[in-house]
Amino acid sequence: MAPAVPSAMERPHFIGIGGAGMSGIAKILAQRGAKVAGSDAKESATAEALRALGATVHIGHAASHLADDATCVVVSSAIRADNPELARAAELSIPVVHRSDALASLMTGLRSIAVAGTHGKTTTTSMLAVALTELGLDPAYAIGGDLDGPGTNARHGEGDIFVAEADESDRSFQKYDPEVAIVLNVELDHHANYASMDEIYDSFETFVGKVVPGGTLVISADQPGAVELTSRLRDLSTLKVVTYGEAQSADVRVHKVTPRGLTSEVTVLLNGKFLTFMVSVPGRHYANNAVAALAAGVALGIPAHNLASAIGKYTGVKRRLQLKGEAAGVQVIDSYAHHPTEMTADLEAMRGAATDARLLVVFQPHLFSRTQELGTEMGQALALADASVVLDIYPAREDPIPGITSALIIDAARAAGAEVTAVQDKATVPDVVAGMARPGDLVLTMGAGDVTDLGPDILKKLDPARLTN
Repeated sequence: MAPAVPSAMERPHFIGIGGAGMSGIAKILAQRGAKVAGSDAKESATAEALRALGATVHIGHAASHLADDATCVVVSSAIRADNPELARAAELSIPVVHRSDALASLMTGLRSIAVAGTHGKTTTTSMLAVALTELGLDPAYAIGGDLDGPGTNARHGEGDIFVAEADESDRSFQKYDPEVAIVLNVELDHHANYASMDEIYDSFETFVGKVVPGGTLVISADQPGAVELTSRLRDLSTLKVVTYGEAQSADVRVHKVTPRGLTSEVTVLLNGKFLTFMVSVPGRHYANNAVAALAAGVALGIPAHNLASAIGKYTGVKRRLQLKGEAAGVQVIDSYAHHPTEMTADLEAMRGAATDARLLVVFQPHLFSRTQELGTEMGQALALADASVVLDIYPAREDPIPGITSALIIDAARAAGAEVTAVQDKATVPDVVAGMARPGDLVLTMGAGDVTDLGPDILKKLDPARLTN
């Protein structure tokens, strides 16, 4: 059985309860019997799912939403200091708990796997959650996206394993003490919190240092940042390091990845034996995510052949190359990619999955700070598409930065030979795309903002009479 709800979390109030990370913790607490409440900026399916679990969810932020008997207020790094509910918590002397501390408290007493990396965390965590569930181990999990199958980002399990996505963006992953840590890759991102790669390496080294004595680090043998991190680790006396990837030296070596349409067949060499299994999403990077999940499960003592078969039951995560539908011979697929490395990987995956199709991309940059630092690389990535539509920057938690606009990306894309159309009014995108698309094309909506909402509208506009020949 999972540990009891900590007394400080018996009546928690979540500010921004609808967020991917926050809602997962709230769901687990509700399933464990806590009296959960919270607020979010707008109504959503997540809010309804929380209400179905017995949570009280307010829409909008107001001091009156915080109950006087709340035992704590849970916040993420995105919550501003002037939030009225946060101010009310100070007046009532209600403790404020960061999301990562709340998650850490839920993992206490369980065998935990923490999945870290600049890219691929959600997919890898999801693969593990699905596979362990398929094997009857009934894990608890907290993921930064909704599974395509169970349709949720978190679950309270009765088993003794907890799988968690470990977020490096605000260093919160340093709060966990996992039995198994996965590091998929290490790159510079989240420029508001990290000034250099050295700061990134230091942060990941702290994360790895929190693995319990006798635990395991599963880390890429291919990705340069992960290789550099491995070389920087000073004290490995209490830690088993398992490398994975295509490098000849990898402990779990990717022998072959064979595209099968929108799936892949993966063969690995593990303990001197070849093992082949299917992965339900295309592309080498997703295949490598699956191998990382396999290595982590084996580190917990799960037989490799059982785990490999169970990973094949994974059917994807919403927003990770998720097929939204098809109309008039045009497939519309959604991608969460917002960093140049992610963008390139997803675009290459789609190229490999459909070599004869044209690839049209609707890209929405995410964050002014990321665009300022990586806008040129984003534009260069878009050159992999046959044509792109680029929207204005989605600000999320940030205020505008003078002079930083989508033009940085558009100029870089055109300089790289890309065909790009700038669109400022998001509502006009479905008409623009319908005017560009032809039967057989793939349309990829890409970005971490609300560009995902465009998929259904694009499908509605893809009437045969509107398509160009």
